[in-house]
Amino acid sequence: MREYSNYQKKVIQRYYDNREQIDEQRLSELVTSLYLAEGKKRIKLWQSAEEVMTRLKVPESRVKHVVSTDDPAILAEVVKDLQSGAIKP
Repeated sequence: MREYSNYQKKVIQRYYDNREQIDEQRLSELVTSLYLAEGKKRIKLWQSAEEVMTRLKVPESRVKHVVSTDDPAILAEVVKDLQSGAIKP
């Protein structure tokens, strides 16, 4: 297996240190994309949103509800709750 340089190790470590903020940003971008998407792309975006919400430790019941409603406005409420601290990742 390949050894990483010290620089590469630091970059990887910073990525994982900031993973929650990256996931929150990704989830907010998915809201916008879901408003505009149709068909197969929309299904794929919902799958991505479900994965990100799971990584952010959103309660499983809420994840299922948001995905089953297929409404980006409800997903936007989850993003709002994450940013306000109502849901702690």
